[in-house]
Amino acid sequence: MESSARREEGPLLTPRQIFERLDRYVMGQEEAKRAVAIAAHNHLKRTQARRQRRGSLIKKSNILLIGPTGSGKTHLARNLAEILSVPFTTVDATEYTEAGYYGKDVEVMVSELLFKAHHSVEETQRGIIFIDEVDKIARRSQGARNGAGSRDIGGEGVQQALLKLLEGREVFVPMNVTQAWNKSDFVQIDTRDILFICAGTFSDLHAYGEGGARPLGFGAEEASRRGRQRITLRQLVDFGMLAEFLGRLPVMVQLQALGEAELLRVLTEPPDSLLREFRELLAYDEIELEFTQEALRAVARFSGERGLGARGLRSILEHVMADVMFEAPERRRRLLRVDEDFVSARLLGLDSAQIHT
Repeated sequence: MESSARREEGPLLTPRQIFERLDRYVMGQEEAKRAVAIAAHNHLKRTQARRQRRGSLIKKSNILLIGPTGSGKTHLARNLAEILSVPFTTVDATEYTEAGYYGKDVEVMVSELLFKAHHSVEETQRGIIFIDEVDKIARRSQGARNGAGSRDIGGEGVQQALLKLLEGREVFVPMNVTQAWNKSDFVQIDTRDILFICAGTFSDLHAYGEGGARPLGFGAEEASRRGRQRITLRQLVDFGMLAEFLGRLPVMVQLQALGEAELLRVLTEPPDSLLREFRELLAYDEIELEFTQEALRAVARFSGERGLGARGLRSILEHVMADVMFEAPERRRRLLRVDEDFVSARLLGLDSAQIHT
């Protein structure tokens, strides 16, 4: 990875440049890519102003990604980190608890970023932390909402603990991720220039807030798809997210479920696509792999109809190609052509529950 220090010596990447680079790896989600590109560009402006010790009114551009499973939330964040040439780590919000309880303290996620940055404090303070499953730390009881009852240590408590990190503070984080209990080996990290990207499916959001009723009747599926574009802060607060927490995530980006056409592009177009990967695997056994367009459409259609998204494509292809991969070193035919009948026969009877997403 190119050093971020060297990258920052040149002109800042424009939103269009960031968008175009994201577009090579992230299929579809045009509006989401534009919003993330703008937020990343503003983040670069802010860090440059602070590095030059100039007074600036630019606030942090932390991002909240909302979208169904397999829509590309993690993929979008990971590729943004590659484009900006900064350290990146992914954490699961459900692993953390309020300070003082059994579980990870939120400072440990900064420690994980420090590890990815090879313990360089300077690089860590320019990195990106991707917090997945934030919808699982919503307030879980009415008692937590009105101040009565037991403490919600894995929900509202985690949101409260994250506030200082999201806003930007100097915090002490453990040097060793596996020994967070050791209180002697700590390092001070300033989180003001760390970009936080939070993500969640918020799959039950239709049950909360105004306009949240589930559409029924003809066109219900399309109406539900359009309805996701109308998620409001009011709905998120009613869902159980703290207003203070959402206030520190000013860029809210909503991703849509990928259709068959986008899933087909995911299979074939990115430089690191699954099709290229399988071709490379079989090339080691001197086998040339060829998929017909109809076969690829069958795979994309299977994933799309079952709501598995891009994440389910690998499991589907692994199932389809299992026998081929097992016999590959013994095959005598150097050209392997996979058609729609081959794919359909292997997908027959395969239930979505067998696909691990």
